[in-house]
Amino acid sequence: MKESRSYSSVRRTKNWVKNGIRSPYNIMVAAAVAALACLVIVPLIEMVVTTFKLAARDVRRVEGAQAGDWSLYYWKKLLCSEVSQNMLYKPLMHSLLIATAVSVLSIGLGGAIAWLMVRSDLPFKKFFSLAMIVPYMIPSWCKSMAWIAVFKTARIGGTQGFLSYLGLEPPDWLAYGPIAIICVLTIHYYAYAYLLISASFRSINSELEEMGEILGAGKLLMLRKITFPLVMPAIASSFILIFSKAMGTFGVPAFLGLKTGYYTISTMLYTSIKQQQTAMAFSISLILIGIAAVIIFINQQVIGTRKSYATIGGKGGRSNVLSLNKWKPMVVGLLFLFLGFCVFLPIGILVLQSLMLKLGDYSPSNFSLHYWVGLGKPDIFYGEPGVFRNPQFLQVLGNSLKLVVVASLVATVFGQLIGYVTSRGRQLKSGKLVEQLVFIPYLIPSIAFGAMYLSMFSVERAVTFAGLKVTFFPVLYGSFLLLVLVTVVKNLPFSSRAGSANMMQINVELEEAAQIENAGFITRFRRIVFPLSKGGFMSGFMLIFMAVMKELDLLVILISPNTQTLPYMAYSYMSGGMEQFSNVVAIIMFVVVFVIYWIANKFFNADITQGF
Repeated sequence: MKESRSYSSVRRTKNWVKNGIRSPYNIMVAAAVAALACLVIVPLIEMVVTTFKLAARDVRRVEGAQAGDWSLYYWKKLLCSEVSQNMLYKPLMHSLLIATAVSVLSIGLGGAIAWLMVRSDLPFKKFFSLAMIVPYMIPSWCKSMAWIAVFKTARIGGTQGFLSYLGLEPPDWLAYGPIAIICVLTIHYYAYAYLLISASFRSINSELEEMGEILGAGKLLMLRKITFPLVMPAIASSFILIFSKAMGTFGVPAFLGLKTGYYTISTMLYTSIKQQQTAMAFSISLILIGIAAVIIFINQQVIGTRKSYATIGGKGGRSNVLSLNKWKPMVVGLLFLFLGFCVFLPIGILVLQSLMLKLGDYSPSNFSLHYWVGLGKPDIFYGEPGVFRNPQFLQVLGNSLKLVVVASLVATVFGQLIGYVTSRGRQLKSGKLVEQLVFIPYLIPSIAFGAMYLSMFSVERAVTFAGLKVTFFPVLYGSFLLLVLVTVVKNLPFSSRAGSANMMQINVELEEAAQIENAGFITRFRRIVFPLSKGGFMSGFMLIFMAVMKELDLLVILISPNTQTLPYMAYSYMSGGMEQFSNVVAIIMFVVVFVIYWIANKFFNADITQGF
């Protein structure tokens, strides 16, 4: 009897193991965990270890030490030395000030526009819905170039800006420094808040507000007691997204801060990397990661562990709009004014400057297409030809298109698969583990993430076992594959978020019904999941496509002469003082992104708001 029970227990265990191994969900979880461990955890551990190991160049600074010894030298130098104030604390305070101000202003602006677009009878909604996401298509550092063109003065900028030409001399603190950085980043990041909060507003059943109105609640009370608590998760998510991005952004602080010696944590990080102070740069990166983790923890405590709210009931899902009444003309006018100043004016300034032979001279004779299609002239930037006549332009354009297509496609496919795992395993520890792992790249600033991959793939990492050499991390520096790899991994948090949102809309009962009919996992995925998720797939693809097309911070230290992209080409022109050439490249980037998104939206119903 005991032997029979023992045999039954062993048999049950074997069946449990066999079913676990054969389960498609478990296979996907194991593959996702293994891949994320190799591509995220291992490089992160490598980053931490590097900060505690003494580099050969610093051996002479530590008495009796040798290269590779464990040491607290870098952390002591960063946290409590004579250079700590200028290297860490002052740039960190600058970054915290900028990130906090940008987050609050962006959420206020984006939230107000989201409410108008979703909950009011605002006219021209189709036009506004497209116009409001145009800032997402334009790199933030392009807006900084437009800002400089308007507000710079001859005292710092070398040439006069548009306001100076008109006789209006703006103060230097408006052209460069924290105010300029906050304004430009707010104009850029409000689009993120708008996308997130508008998606939350659409999910709220207006019957909830109608019930409050029936009970005698005023509009402000309903906003405070009903609407605001329901969109609080979206507001908190917007704060985390914008705060983290503002803390780690490089382009805008570099353009608007370095000329006046205003360093942020990201520009100091870039300077450390360029000076080959890798361990110091990684130490700064870990501090940034720690700050991001603290912000996320606070978010968890504020809105609670429950992130989903049942706002759609079985009896109705109406979304009635509030009439603006007499305020409608003024609101429409303010929106057009906002779009004119924050969207169309920067684009117009970039176009205008790309046609000016000499900056600061707005006379008709100074306008030309030289920087677009002109032949090289010795008296204009050392004979540099127009962008379309530059022999490297087609190669750079090809590199950019190849990178964004390949990286976006790979990231979207893996994002949909990871989204499937996290959506189907929301109540399981395995699903939560994958969700936490895939979120880690988001915590690491882009420029630090690029440096981390540079460290991992600049030398071969292999082991020899039984005379056989096994390479775990090959040398990829300077290759196109490294750009694809780092871009895919860095964007996995966004693609998986889009994939999860997509898969959440597909009821699991459809798969269960097919499973009853003995349909295998691949058949179910091919015949049910994929056809129902095609719209979300295209939306997720466009979300990543736009992010990769304008990416500079992540790739700036990984790009080689043969793998240059359009953002890097524009940055190189700008760094060399060739602003008009840089403007031309920025305009080309915007046109490519806008046209492709319009085609995807028109013919494939792609909508990037579905990715949020």
